[in-house]
Amino acid sequence: MKPVPFILLAISLPLLLGGCGEEPVAEVKSVEEKQQEVKPEEPVAETKPAEAVSVSPHLKYETEGDAVTITGCDKKASGALIIPATIEGKPVTSIGGAAFRGGSNLTSITIPDSVTSISFQAFWNCESLTSITIPDGVKTIGDWAFYRCTGLTSVTIPDSVTIIWVVAFFNCTILPSFNVDADNLNYSSVDGVLFNKLQTSLILYPAGKEDDSYTIPDSVESIWNGAFSQCTSLTNITIPDSVESIWNGAFSECSSLTSVTNPDSVTS
Repeated sequence: MKPVPFILLAISLPLLLGGCGEEPVAEVKSVEEKQQEVKPEEPVAETKPAEAVSVSPHLKYETEGDAVTITGCDKKASGALIIPATIEGKPVTSIGGAAFRGGSNLTSITIPDSVTSISFQAFWNCESLTSITIPDGVKTIGDWAFYRCTGLTSVTIPDSVTIIWVVAFFNCTILPSFNVDADNLNYSSVDGVLFNKLQTSLILYPAGKEDDSYTIPDSVESIWNGAFSQCTSLTNITIPDSVESIWNGAFSECSSLTSVTNPDSVTS
């Protein structure tokens, strides 16, 4: 059985766009600058006064139509950061590509319920990030979105998420488990391991899970790209007869792995 068709499994590196501290895109202004241009009669201050003030020195954004995308932040951002739900009275709907890339001083980020997509490399290499709240409203988590977030200890996938790109959580080396809302129609988690809803595809075994052996459930037919990447605690993995395909890099950098039981059912 082929992997679920709505996920592209190519893992070629995307363009390395700048994130925190990089030069902004032409004509993109900071939150603080744009707020100064708002007419007095617009109810910006009344909408989200505390949030707007707390983040305005740090965030950059773009407005297209009635939607706002967060495009970057500066290196002064540190500790806990709250992204506002509205800017200039318009909802923040997206975290743009590489928006927080390299934000090594950020320990937590709160994303508002208005956001529907987290783009590629959005939080790449945010090494101090220990927790992030993915709101119930996010539909897409992009390629490399949380790549090398080596301090991340907790991830909860809400029921709204329909697409998680296959390398979204690579190199989260101490992440012990995934928690997926039971009402999610596309994904599930069993003992902290991320699967598709029917558990026919094993998507990602969390690299920080400390068990030394793992038996893949009999329902699994496909093991995805890098599914066990950097799972250094594992010494043994048992693959059931139900598995037909194992994708590239499934066991890469499993430095303690001494035994893999590979059944005859595997054809690719």
